[in-house]
Amino acid sequence: MTKPQRPQTPCPEPRERGPERAGKTDRPEPATEPAPPPARSRRPGALRWAANRARRLPVWWPLPALAAAGALCGSAYGLIATPQYAATSFVVAVTGKDAQPGAALGFAQAYGRIATSDSTIAYARVAAAMPAQELRSRVRTETSPDSPMIAITGTSDRPGEAADIANAVADAVFVSGNQVAKNTGVQLLSFSRAIPPAEPVSPSVPLGAAVGAATGGLIGGLVLLVRPRARHRSAGTGSGATGRAPAAPAPASVPAPATAAQGAAAGKERV
Repeated sequence: MTKPQRPQTPCPEPRERGPERAGKTDRPEPATEPAPPPARSRRPGALRWAANRARRLPVWWPLPALAAAGALCGSAYGLIATPQYAATSFVVAVTGKDAQPGAALGFAQAYGRIATSDSTIAYARVAAAMPAQELRSRVRTETSPDSPMIAITGTSDRPGEAADIANAVADAVFVSGNQVAKNTGVQLLSFSRAIPPAEPVSPSVPLGAAVGAATGGLIGGLVLLVRPRARHRSAGTGSGATGRAPAAPAPASVPAPATAAQGAAAGKERV
């Protein structure tokens, strides 16, 4: 007997590669890593901590803070600044026999004004041993409307030099005034000579701290007065910033007039 033959299945023909796959190889492509997300900007821990602490501070914190800062600045100024000394010399004007009693007061005012003039400073700079411009900046004069007295004050960072400046200018005023005493009838006399001062006139450390604290406290009080107004203004303008107009009030309802039928029905009910 002959065995039955199995039907032969046709082999599939190989497919031709398309033009897009002709240049590619069968190697697996390397896996691409996903791009990292963009880093978020975070505030440093110190700034975040400072912001949280600032929110917890009381409303009145500017007052003690500025007062303490002012006291610190005043103390630093008292320590760093060079001490200044002041010495004062007095010159008095007296009238002669033929002059009027009130003339001395008027001439004392006049001599006080010319104490820092060019001619007086030029004469005094030789005894003070310093330039005329520097000497003028270190001298000030004062007069009284009640007495014919002229106070001439010299300032310097050394006590002896301050006294020398005051005495040199006083001598110059004394000489220039007595040169015309025959014509004016008023004579100048040296009432008191300046001596070297023992203590400086510049503010000390405690005084500087007190003045600085008072100034800082004043500024802190002004800050506290301004802050509530700023908050009130920002709260008032908050609705306008959103761009929404305030809602208009609803119109009041007015009852409609009664008709003739309703009037007749109401008349019957009354009857």
